[in-house]
Amino acid sequence: MKAVAIEKFKGLPQVMDLPKPAVRKGALVVKMQAAGLNPFDWKMIDGILDGQMKHQFPMIIGVDGAGIVEEVGEGVTRFKKGDQVYGQFIHSPIGEGSFAEYVVVPEKANITFAPQKAEPAQAAAIPTSGMTAQQLVEQLHLHRGDLLLIYGATGGVGSYAVQLAALQGIKVIATVSDGAGAQRMKSLGATVTINYEDAPIYEQVKQLYPDGIHGIIDLVSQASGFSKNLDLLKPGGSAYTTVFVADEHEIRDKGLHGGNFETVSSPEALDKLAQIIDSGELVIPLETKITLEDVPEAIVASRHGRGKGKTVILIS
Repeated sequence: MKAVAIEKFKGLPQVMDLPKPAVRKGALVVKMQAAGLNPFDWKMIDGILDGQMKHQFPMIIGVDGAGIVEEVGEGVTRFKKGDQVYGQFIHSPIGEGSFAEYVVVPEKANITFAPQKAEPAQAAAIPTSGMTAQQLVEQLHLHRGDLLLIYGATGGVGSYAVQLAALQGIKVIATVSDGAGAQRMKSLGATVTINYEDAPIYEQVKQLYPDGIHGIIDLVSQASGFSKNLDLLKPGGSAYTTVFVADEHEIRDKGLHGGNFETVSSPEALDKLAQIIDSGELVIPLETKITLEDVPEAIVASRHGRGKGKTVILIS
């Protein structure tokens, strides 16, 4: 089968011909239809989980995906052949990822039944970004009418967070780099867009909202920028970063809430997202469709933060 894999940590991802995985006890083989690209994919290439989980090489990369159950192993009770599934296919050993024509995955992994109203390419764009956005918005504990600034709003997580916050009546301030991005953010529910090419975001927000805002989701800033932006918050406000640059002592000392955010993945969280999607309330921010052969170049783009919306790999 075709798969995108690396021979060693920090190696260049390549399309390889590798053996189709065999079914195992408690696991299922999924014929992959699509996979979603995330920044975590290149972090895995760099060895972010080295020492925490067992790895095998060639290491097939990829976490998010969607496909059809082709075979179930002994003891599997939740799924059967022909089921349409989606979720995070990461498991131990690392190296049996979603960027492949077939994946073997434990039944207990963070996978579940795909949304009925989503095509496979759309379903593959949901898991990591969708769960992260959903939990970020929940952790902020904001109320209808509150002001939420989203740094990095045009990416996958940001695009979901804009919508999920707007559905709760939260007024979203979305950062953009051009008119097309502003238009897309407005269509997803943002109240205000701020172009960071015009002037520093901090200055623009301070001018628009001198009395402060209630929350910040920061998906891109470095430590100094995140720290400065805390001064935009009203007393008791909340700020979270997904790039682990927060000084949580500083946040507490300023009477604020938040800090470094890590997604808690689960089939239940995926089921909740599937329900929202099937209700028609959530637009899946699928921006770019590529093939397995395009993945190495797409990973380079992701490393440099050039993604807009979600990039999905079409597999079958």
